Amino acid sequence: MVQTGPESEPMFGLIRTTVLILIAFVAGLMFERSQEAEACVGPGGAMRDGVCWSE
Repeated sequence: MVQTGPESEPMFGLIRTTVLILIAFVAGLMFERSQEAEACVGPGGAMRDGVCWSE
């Protein structure tokens, strides 16, 4: 049975908060990788497997 009422609201809030924090964390990782790649490729480097190689 699915509970609907004031008893289930705190658990839903905890799950929602956890999911939102996880989404924000993954978005932050993707943003940081993008910034790092731009900083590497700009001066003439190359990104290989997440590592900047200066050539």
